[in-house]
Amino acid sequence: MKEFDYIIVGAGSAGCVLANRLSADPQRRVLLIEAGPRDWHPFIHMPAGIARLVNNRRLNWSYDTEPEPALGNRRLWWPRGKVLGGSSSINAMCYVRGVAGDYDRWAQAGASGWHWDNVLPWFRHSEGNARGADALHGAGGPLQVADLRHVNPLSEAFIAAGQQAGHVHNTDFNGPRHEGVGLYQVTQKNGARCSSAAAYLAPVRTRSNLQVLTGALVERLQIDAGRVTGVQLRVGGQRQQLHAAAEVLLSAGAINSPQLLMLSGIGPAATLRAHGIGVQLDQPGVGANLQDHLDICTLYRSVPGVSYDRASEVMIGLNYFLRGHRGAGSSNVAEAGGFVRSRFAPDERADIQFHFVPAMLDNHGRNRLPGDGYTLHACYLHPRSRGHITLPSADPAAPARIHANYLSDAEGFDLKMMVEAARLSRDILQQPAFAPWRKSPLFPADEQLDDAGLEAFIRAKAETIYHPVGTCRMGSDDGAVVDPQLRVRGIDGLRVIDASVMPTLVSGNTNAPTIMIAERAAQLIHPGTTRPH
Repeated sequence: MKEFDYIIVGAGSAGCVLANRLSADPQRRVLLIEAGPRDWHPFIHMPAGIARLVNNRRLNWSYDTEPEPALGNRRLWWPRGKVLGGSSSINAMCYVRGVAGDYDRWAQAGASGWHWDNVLPWFRHSEGNARGADALHGAGGPLQVADLRHVNPLSEAFIAAGQQAGHVHNTDFNGPRHEGVGLYQVTQKNGARCSSAAAYLAPVRTRSNLQVLTGALVERLQIDAGRVTGVQLRVGGQRQQLHAAAEVLLSAGAINSPQLLMLSGIGPAATLRAHGIGVQLDQPGVGANLQDHLDICTLYRSVPGVSYDRASEVMIGLNYFLRGHRGAGSSNVAEAGGFVRSRFAPDERADIQFHFVPAMLDNHGRNRLPGDGYTLHACYLHPRSRGHITLPSADPAAPARIHANYLSDAEGFDLKMMVEAARLSRDILQQPAFAPWRKSPLFPADEQLDDAGLEAFIRAKAETIYHPVGTCRMGSDDGAVVDPQLRVRGIDGLRVIDASVMPTLVSGNTNAPTIMIAERAAQLIHPGTTRPH
């Protein structure tokens, strides 16, 4: 087919949801386009396989930021999923929504209709929680959410140490209380990853009105008289043009969605002209408002034999596949974590998040360290710094330039919070619960660093925790790229539906909120498409 009702660009966390919901009506012709391959790789589906996906460039856009001035001019590595399911096919599967205040602040900032009472039904609609349904959880949705089948003893030690440090035990980070330490629930079904592709796309692939095209790079949107009418793409070395009778839905993520808008002439006029791109719509907000959670890792060496560092990958894999998806192969690796309201928290929300890993992770696990140990990630949840996405050229195949601008806020508050995050991490890891396992500190090697020493440590070692959002901000003001119905302001026939529309970061991981956005968007596009429980 060359003509469809809806063309969805990007088969990631949001795109797979849209493909499912919009193709439910057999009269609608839906095309889902993905630049990467199908999600056949076994390490995608075995949760612990994420350790082996790190350097797989066929499944990962594997971006690098521009040099970051506040981080020693380092280029930070930004992995993003390039495969059916997008980043939900390569992430750590932690199911976290944030808190009510996150969404109420969206609505207060101009994203009307996106306050907590509006979005909660869509979270419940998407969720198939193995614990069952209640006022905050759904049990009948496509996205399967489960308790971990395997937990390392070091993760249990982290929970005990967190309690010894004064933090409460929390068995449900999406329940009535957000704060505390505990085990994450994960997007898994029967011990296997439940990505957006597995949850939403796989069950409907046989629909005759749904076409899925992989290995296809969309080069630009086709625009005629102020309306987006289709896409131009390259697949198998051939260029094609496809028509959308109703709408094009851009779900390419916080990096690629603004990039494609700019390549199509929608963005800051001066930037577009500098690359010889004709201006269809002067919209300075495209690519602006970039936000991400910066993360600092504290590492300790441990006694041998308990961490995952030197576990046999062959034996883990065999045990996983022969024993019905059980054992260490079912671990999401970031098994435990927590949310803390620090002494600097300006409002009622937790402002620091932890992810505990019973292995040593340096540079996203790409630098394999000898021996055994464990890692505590900590990030500041509400950064004030803002970055932006720009074009390197008019070449659609050239990676966008990512200016994250970490720690660039004028007040220096983000750096102060990162120091606090590192200090709280060290406090937990020094508690008695780790005594049977703990050996020497690794990063930082000095357990007594003062603020200046922690600042230097952060500038040298901090990395992303993979939560970029905001580059096609939703709102009602002139600077907003999309309106509260996710329609691109100033042009017809086009919506953006992914993490790029978030006005601000939520208090936690961004995958579940992105899926929620797509669920609600499908109903905004066609009110009869789907209704929440």
